[in-house]
Amino acid sequence: MRQAWQIVRRALQALSCRESPVMPLLSDDQLRTFAERGSVVIPDVIPQPLIKAAMQRIDQLIERSPPPADRHGFHFYWEAIEADPDPLVALLQDSPAWETIKSLIAPLVLAEPEQVQVSLNIPVWNHRPGGPHIDGLTIPEPSGRPGTFTVLAGIFLTDQTATDMGNLWVWPGSHHIAAAYLREHGPDALFDIVHPTYPMASPEQVLGRAGDLFLGHYLLGHNMGGNMSAVIRRVVYFRLRAEDHRKRWQACVQDPLLEFEPARIALDRAR
Repeated sequence: MRQAWQIVRRALQALSCRESPVMPLLSDDQLRTFAERGSVVIPDVIPQPLIKAAMQRIDQLIERSPPPADRHGFHFYWEAIEADPDPLVALLQDSPAWETIKSLIAPLVLAEPEQVQVSLNIPVWNHRPGGPHIDGLTIPEPSGRPGTFTVLAGIFLTDQTATDMGNLWVWPGSHHIAAAYLREHGPDALFDIVHPTYPMASPEQVLGRAGDLFLGHYLLGHNMGGNMSAVIRRVVYFRLRAEDHRKRWQACVQDPLLEFEPARIALDRAR
């Protein structure tokens, strides 16, 4: 099985190179959007062969452990990243996504991913989130450290070209508000804002197509919305850290662009 997948992986890498000859590194506009709003969607990053292989892998997960028959709304699969190649990890590391994310945090180095989340949103689910949350706080790491990271990378495997298709909801600019709160109250107050209640801009639903790449700041408030479409929404998420992030997390949550120097530079150029 391992040998067969390695053959498939090499073929997918070759197709990926042919379909994406130019690395879609981030433009100044995209960097400024990330800096100001806390998220950005990069179109057409993942080649179709990688999407197809990942969809088949998710089909296997569902067959092995199907959602309850009456399930509507969110259903997750959390997969540890092993040494063996995996079509889900290939979405990130065998596509232009990896270099794109590296370009967001340069000159910092992007650490290898530790886990992948498959996020399903099963219709029909008439739901509107009451507010946002911040990841990694309800279950801290074994050391007691909050589970902070650098950037949330989401890869769309199904289209979400209109609202209420299981879209992710984001609260634009809330990463700056969170950082200001933590500068005032100290970084350990992060545990107090699992579900932040400070004033924020109105939420927006993230739109995109299969193959698009969503990049979200760790402190950006977000949540999952309802799905009134006829399609199960599929997104694969990676919670990525710059190397040594765990050593400087307290500084990171008080300076929201500390690990995003290219975004800071692009923002400064526009001023």
